[in-house]
Amino acid sequence: MTPYMDRIDFAAGFHAMIIHRQIKQLHPALRDDIGDLQTRRPLPGPGIAHVGPFLFLNHHGPQVYPPHNRGLPFGPHPHRGFETVTFILEGELAHRDTAGHESIIRRGGVQWMTAGRGLIHAELSPEDFKRQGGALEILQLWVNLPAKLKMTAPRYIGLQADAIPVLPGEDGKARLQLIAGEWHGKHGPVPSLTGVFMAVIEAKAGAHLAFAGLEGRSIFLYVVRGAIRVGGQEAGGFDLVELSETGDALGIDASADSVLLFGHADPIDEPIVAHGPFVMNTWPEIEQAIRDYQAGRFEVPAA
Repeated sequence: MTPYMDRIDFAAGFHAMIIHRQIKQLHPALRDDIGDLQTRRPLPGPGIAHVGPFLFLNHHGPQVYPPHNRGLPFGPHPHRGFETVTFILEGELAHRDTAGHESIIRRGGVQWMTAGRGLIHAELSPEDFKRQGGALEILQLWVNLPAKLKMTAPRYIGLQADAIPVLPGEDGKARLQLIAGEWHGKHGPVPSLTGVFMAVIEAKAGAHLAFAGLEGRSIFLYVVRGAIRVGGQEAGGFDLVELSETGDALGIDASADSVLLFGHADPIDEPIVAHGPFVMNTWPEIEQAIRDYQAGRFEVPAA
């Protein structure tokens, strides 16, 4: 496929070519319910193992829980070697971990947890939600850490919606919730350890969004709902969009009202060895993580 290119004429007569990323392949999310929690998983999938440092995405819901429900099923479980980023599109989520972090994040909020050398955490529904029920839709994305940061100190950042800047698109038909990174001179509230850009985009039909400075970056683009076009090619709800590897720009056109999860990051050119809740570089490191967890050596609250 020939990349789409724009020609820019500079005063000196120099011609620069802007190469736009194109759709390489679409990866529809596969349904994989967890009990009564509707779950779709686009990554990893049959045709794609990861997108650069973006390792895993679960899309829970959308669904409506009845009153007196059991809530989310994610009781205490360990992680090591990566970060989890959780987007609460609808409903609310209670977090507690062995480093002493605790919060309830509501609609529009985000949790960014750096497991680092090891955490045990639980992600459950608050008692009010279990008693009253309500709408629920949550995305959880796993982001890899390089070897030099895999054993970093755990960190947790919980943000309500009003702590996250929402920036308008240039045509006024889209809104970008900027979680990490910089866009149009504004910065997201999460200081990513590895320079990840992360945003949730709401776009009305007819909206156009343009992103630059993407050369060498791994781009993550997931259509939560709606329909978009990239370079004239269509992608729809529950599609993970795999883009061409080269190019410094991306144009997204919404052909219907849409919600997108969009991020980009530098690739991590290291081996990935994943086993359950642990992501390391070698199998001996996985075995050590299992031993450390079984021995109770994961992060515990300070005395």
